[in-house]
Amino acid sequence: MSEPVNAYLVCGGRWHDFDFARVELLKLLGEHESVRTRVAEDFRDLEALEASDFLVTYTCDLEGMTPEQEKALASYVGAGRRWLALHGTNSVMEFLEDGRVAPPRTHRTLMETLGSRFIAHPPIAPYKVENVNPDHPLVAGIEPFEVDDELYLCEYYGEVEALLATRFAGQAVGFVDLDWADDEPRLVMYLHPVEKGQVLYLTLGHCRGRYDMRPLMDVYPRIERGSWESPVFSELLRRGLGWCLEGAASR
Repeated sequence: MSEPVNAYLVCGGRWHDFDFARVELLKLLGEHESVRTRVAEDFRDLEALEASDFLVTYTCDLEGMTPEQEKALASYVGAGRRWLALHGTNSVMEFLEDGRVAPPRTHRTLMETLGSRFIAHPPIAPYKVENVNPDHPLVAGIEPFEVDDELYLCEYYGEVEALLATRFAGQAVGFVDLDWADDEPRLVMYLHPVEKGQVLYLTLGHCRGRYDMRPLMDVYPRIERGSWESPVFSELLRRGLGWCLEGAASR
């Protein structure tokens, strides 16, 4: 009998419904009978990370991320593994006294490993996503689609191969970096090489429940599921996990 493939799912942080995302991702991982998944809410267990064949993350604003953990992640991918990073994995938040959000330029090693840093997003609203690399197998056959999600505005590091993108010019209300005047492509999905390994980043996937904005507010007024209700998003996740499995098989 062949050996199992060991996945490591890190799902936790703030401002999102991690219970919902965790269950949905475990369902998709469970479609592969060869995969055994270990789950964590942060990166403290570096031995478990190192023992895994690939990494999947759905995090946002993780507290207590240490330089040791950041270096371990860089080494993990650099050694030839693949990392499927979702939505807020590149997000660190600082809330100012006036209520604005000012993502600090910290955790440089983590952001360079991911290939990007979250800076801001406009208010949640529908936007159109375009396939900008239609010959790539990760997005081959994906037609333009609309999602109701957070549109991530980021800065990038190193080599980034764009797969999906949207366009935005306007204001990211509530953020220190308010004005985004240039109508430039904003990456929604990209590949980023890290030595022998790669990161696949997909910015879609916002979700929020009633109690996920504490302590800013006791009860959030609505439940948000965003792209999780989109069949295209499910297809992109399946392809991303397939990409992770291909990488594990080739090591």
